[in-house]
Amino acid sequence: MKTLISAFALTVAATGAFAAAHAVTPSVEASNQSVANGIVSADMVVAAENGWMVVHRTNAEMTPGPVVGYAPLRMGDNVDVAAILTEEVAAGDMLMLMVHSEAGGTMTGGFEYTLGAVEDGPIRVDGALVMAVITAE
Repeated sequence: MKTLISAFALTVAATGAFAAAHAVTPSVEASNQSVANGIVSADMVVAAENGWMVVHRTNAEMTPGPVVGYAPLRMGDNVDVAAILTEEVAAGDMLMLMVHSEAGGTMTGGFEYTLGAVEDGPIRVDGALVMAVITAE
């Protein structure tokens, strides 16, 4: 019995260590691009949970501004994520592509965030927003 308990404890410890070593670290990879077709995309978005890639206007201070588009994300790797722009974006405008959660709010699967709200809010890793800034061409 003692051997069985020891084997179980080792299995649980090993599984926890494996999961911690393979935890998903959220990230966004994107580059400057034309938005003439009304779409902005990220090459790769890694999400630790289901959520959203949210497109914010930004400026040289890198402060997130109003939302101008969003696209759903699945937990894990998301390749070529495209968000339809809901406002005009001109060449030279800076856009912040940011990972948001699906937490809070009144519905699952519907984007509910408004600037400063907690519903479907931004994800932070070590206190920093998970995002990439691009310039529209």
